[in-house]
Amino acid sequence: MSKVKIVTDSSAKFEPGVAEALGVEIISLSIMVDDVIYKDSAIDGAEYMKMMAAASALPKTSQPPIGEFVEVYDRLGADGSEIISLHLTGLLSGTVEAARQASQISKSKVTVIDSHFTDQSLAFLVEDAAQLANDGADAETILAAIEKGQKNSLLYIGVANLNNLVKGGRISRATGVLSNVFNIRVVMQLLDTGLETMSKGRGNKAFNRWFDDLKKEKLNKLSSVKKIGISHAAGLETALKFKEELQEMFPNVHIPVLDTSPIVATHTGEGAFAIMLYLE
Repeated sequence: MSKVKIVTDSSAKFEPGVAEALGVEIISLSIMVDDVIYKDSAIDGAEYMKMMAAASALPKTSQPPIGEFVEVYDRLGADGSEIISLHLTGLLSGTVEAARQASQISKSKVTVIDSHFTDQSLAFLVEDAAQLANDGADAETILAAIEKGQKNSLLYIGVANLNNLVKGGRISRATGVLSNVFNIRVVMQLLDTGLETMSKGRGNKAFNRWFDDLKKEKLNKLSSVKKIGISHAAGLETALKFKEELQEMFPNVHIPVLDTSPIVATHTGEGAFAIMLYLE
């Protein structure tokens, strides 16, 4: 039986050492800051926030070149292994499409999946896929587990400033101007179809009201939470507050608080956070 190997991209946010221990291959996206190109995976998240704040214009993100995917796929499949390549939502990046094009060129057998998520939600899917692969599961079994995991994933994003989303073309300029004039905070859920606004209001109290509503309407009804992750873009204080409350609700669940990847931070801007849940 051929082995299955797992590939993802640098928007997946793992705790230190996890991806390496599972044998996950990570292909890095790139960021151009003031005409200098950096590998997303090579920049510390906290340091990037300083770089972005000092930049003369919003940094530009770019997907990995198709040739890099082909090289990785050919290398990993040289021993006859199948490859499952799992990537961030196509709503935010063309990475998954580049991977699909590369899979048609590669000599290896590659299945490319749009996870419909990013950050720790993507990492959770990748971790389970890699663990199954390491345990000897076949591709069909792993793909079924990924599909189930996608249905059992929730990703909420809180944005303190809509400037980056406006500049990046993710929302209209009129909405962005309104947000900044009135100090509006917005919470959205990442769905297959796009970012759906869940709540908005003035100041950080809007985040707290949304979270209180989430607990009452959603979290208190959950009985099978497998993993929780919180990521932020220079929004540590808010992230830690939510972690404390979530830990009280789910005392047996490990809840890492991580700096989000530079790729995600470029879209969300300073002060953003994400809460990600992975259900059984």
